[in-house]
Amino acid sequence: MQRIGYRDAVARQPDCLSTGIKAVRETLKAFDPIPFASRSIGFAGIGASFQAAMIGATYARSLGLRSYAYCPTDLYDERADGAEAFVALSASGQSREIADVMRMRQQLPRIAICRGSDNPLAAITGAVVATESGSDNGASSTGYTGMLMAIGMLVERIALGTPSAAWDGLPQAVADVVTSAAIEAEQAAILISKRTTIDIVGSGAGFATAGEAAMLIREAVRVPAAGWDTLNYLHGPMESQDSTTGLMAFGEGREVMIACDVAGFGCPSVLITCRPDVPTVSNLVTIKMPSVDHVVIDAILKIVIAQMIVGDMQDAAGLTNTTFRYRQTDTKLKPWSPTEV
Repeated sequence: MQRIGYRDAVARQPDCLSTGIKAVRETLKAFDPIPFASRSIGFAGIGASFQAAMIGATYARSLGLRSYAYCPTDLYDERADGAEAFVALSASGQSREIADVMRMRQQLPRIAICRGSDNPLAAITGAVVATESGSDNGASSTGYTGMLMAIGMLVERIALGTPSAAWDGLPQAVADVVTSAAIEAEQAAILISKRTTIDIVGSGAGFATAGEAAMLIREAVRVPAAGWDTLNYLHGPMESQDSTTGLMAFGEGREVMIACDVAGFGCPSVLITCRPDVPTVSNLVTIKMPSVDHVVIDAILKIVIAQMIVGDMQDAAGLTNTTFRYRQTDTKLKPWSPTEV
């Protein structure tokens, strides 16, 4: 669980995903899905883990499970369980808020997803899927993609009986994207660096990816950024865009028109898409990625591209491998460490 540099963490994801997929497959063989398959499932997380919760709930619903994403704030009311079973998300297993609300629901089926299995949250839930993602930077890279992988495999175990074979190709797909998108990611970073604010847009799982990208920009580059649902963005929020701001869009639908329109208004824009028919033009960098018929794997590939852009932006801002300025003393169950994540 060593704290390492931002670029080092992004680069090691193919290896840590390969390790994690094998570990999670083995763990899920002993997992009993019946208590979860017959109940509504709440995915609970905070910070980056809340974005992961949104993707988990989206994917679970697509496979026929009743599922919802929760921030712990919604679960502190003991009179409202919110769901009939919970997947508790915390890469460190030390997030105080998730620990609090899981303690309050000891009567419900619960399972945690964390980097490792020896942590307070795993002890509280009594069951854990360890992603074995290992070393990371403060602005989560391996921890986030590892968590998405474990969520996707767990959901498939519950809904389909076993995780699909698609996961075996994920490490190579990530390695390919890291190579193929490197030049465009650098161009995108140049285009949207030094913006006053950056809006990030996506729908479905892409909305969660937009939220995670916004967190990365805030944490690693120290630029105000916000994630928006695609359709909600059309109802007013995009009105503030101009030549001083920036946009990043994830998707193949209405997001394409948003990126093209905003670029036409003079706002520097980046589009991350599977669409092959959208060229890079003035004020718009298009980063094309392979089409993947899998909600979670698609989300992992898209956030890896965003991580690469943020790495270039961080370097350009003179903030390479920066750590958080504002360390909170009440959000973790253990003291903050400059060497551990």
